Amino acid sequence: MVPRGAGTATTGAPLAHEGGLVLSLLRLNRILEINTEDLVAVVEPGVFNGAFKKEVEARGLFYPPDPASYEFSTLGGNIATCAGGPKGLKYGVTKDYVLGLEVVLAGGEVIFCGRRTMKGVVGYDLVHLFTGSEGTLGIITKIILKLLPRPKASATLAAYFRSVEEAAEGFLELINEGLLPAAAELLDEVTLAAVSGLLEQELPPEARAMVLFEFDGGPGQVEEDLSLAEGALSKLALRVESAREGAAKERLWQARRQISPALKKLYPAKVADDVVLPRRLVPRFLKETKELAKARKITVACFGHLGDGNIHVNLLFDPQETAREEVESLRREILEKVLSASGTISGEHGIGLTKKGYLPQELSPPLLELQKALKKVFDPQGILNPGKIFP
Repeated sequence: MVPRGAGTATTGAPLAHEGGLVLSLLRLNRILEINTEDLVAVVEPGVFNGAFKKEVEARGLFYPPDPASYEFSTLGGNIATCAGGPKGLKYGVTKDYVLGLEVVLAGGEVIFCGRRTMKGVVGYDLVHLFTGSEGTLGIITKIILKLLPRPKASATLAAYFRSVEEAAEGFLELINEGLLPAAAELLDEVTLAAVSGLLEQELPPEARAMVLFEFDGGPGQVEEDLSLAEGALSKLALRVESAREGAAKERLWQARRQISPALKKLYPAKVADDVVLPRRLVPRFLKETKELAKARKITVACFGHLGDGNIHVNLLFDPQETAREEVESLRREILEKVLSASGTISGEHGIGLTKKGYLPQELSPPLLELQKALKKVFDPQGILNPGKIFP
């Protein structure tokens, strides 16, 4: 039994690679309640993230988790992988907004875990065990989500740099100034070239990286943050420009959301990872990753959530020219660098099929066995999304 939402997962989690029954949840697509006083919503798993955001914002509220695929990914799928997004820097990821879940277990029992209130510590926290479990423990059929008041103002700052290392250092300058943007999204030289047409402007000739910063809050606070950010970034940035109007902001963020489709046009194949490192180590990691890829003559695109250290590393190649084994060898080197820096091999995409071989490198044998034992408790016959996560 393989539960499936919109199928946007990048690690093969919703694929029935061993056969069986694919259970589509797309028709469970109702928003059952949006409560403006309790600041909660009750939804079914097939609701699209983007459609939900619009309904919530129409009531003056805010649901922060915003994966790049939010227009065509479902809330159930977001929960199954614990999706993140640009606003994870300030607001956290999907798990921070899931209060309660209705789940069908492998034996057919329907349970509700969690709560509707903002606080509650009764029993084990099964909500967060199901969140990110990729459909291996149960099938989610109803969701209670936490909402926030919608920020009254927001603005975007685009900063261009000579290298990805300087871009990462520029972000750290903002942190050192005591600023906390809602988002800080990195585009390297490969990514920037791929989406440059969407930016509709001439870039600085020396630009090899761009960072999109989003600031939100009260109007006065946003203006103050923009001023402080421009000052801090002026030490490293080639150019800094702000966008306060809807159309100008949307143009910049549309370019960010179109990165993955744009990269597909450059090469026929890619291997994608979403690693996370301590933020202070990101500049060095980016430099070393570029050097490793250059030595093997493989194109690498590094982009993503600079704010929380979650970097999407895409190895781009043509199978007619570069052997898959060579690409996987480079991938292994990069993931080993991540782990040696106290990082993790996945920040929001999960494990699925494509990363399960690397799980033993991050998890100790006792921890791996404990997680396998939990799987057997919830799914003793192994019928829920078999062959995923564990090697």
